Formats: sequence, structure tokens, C-alpha cells
Amino acid sequence: MPSNITRPVKDMIAQANARIRTLGMDEALAMHGKDDVVFVDLRDPRELQREGKIPGAFSCPRGMLEFWIDPQSPYAKPVFQEDKTFVFYCASAWRSALATQTAQEMGLAPVAHIEGGFTNWKNSGGAVEAVELKRP
Repeated sequence: MPSNITRPVKDMIAQANARIRTLGMDEALAMHGKDDVVFVDLRDPRELQREGKIPGAFSCPRGMLEFWIDPQSPYAKPVFQEDKTFVFYCASAWRSALATQTAQEMGLAPVAHIEGGFTNWKNSGGAVEAVELKRP
């Protein structure tokens, strides 16, 4: 029997966007490089290797976000314990909307995401750096 999806992802993203801060591209570009701001790239390693990333961004695959944010988790990352503004992004601002809402609900603050994601960043002339995957 097929599933009956009662809460489509489109609705989830719209709800998240109504509850979080979304940065326009001018504001995101102006925040880049500031000492009190951490850009967090939520895309998977293949996307990073293929497309590059915002220079200096911290890479956090979306599937690990909650575990890396929580200081009680054995997977906690110190970057999320810093007193900074966290700006999340993905390819097109879908994953980042949901991730920003989750981070906010967990108590991480201040948080925001980039309107249009990395695609908008690149199309707006934002800096991009190449990423090489490290092989074990």
C-alpha cells in the first residue's frame, strides 16, 4: 500500500522559513569573513568536491548536524560551542531552512540561512574555493 504523505516537504520548508532568519544575498556577502560569523555548509562531500564551497565555511553534513551541535553528544564539534552567529547553507536553501530551524529549536543562537543557498551565492559573484576530499 502506498504511503499517504500528510506533511509534504514543501510545507515543512515553508513553515521553517516562517520561523527562522533568512539572509538576502547582500547581507550574506557582507557577513562573510567576519570573526563572529561561521558559515556552515550542509552539503555532502561529493557536492563540495564537485562545486566547491564558501571560503572558510565549516563543513557539516546535514545528517550529522544535531549530533555535532549538542555538547552532550559524543560527536559534538567545538565550533558549535563558540559565541558566534551561524549561517547555514546548502545548494538551494531547502536543507538549510530545515537545519536552521532545528538548530534554533536546539538552542543554538543566533542562526540564519542564505536565501537561494550556494547556487545563489555563486550566481551573485560570491567567492568559492575548491574542495579536495581527503582519502584515508
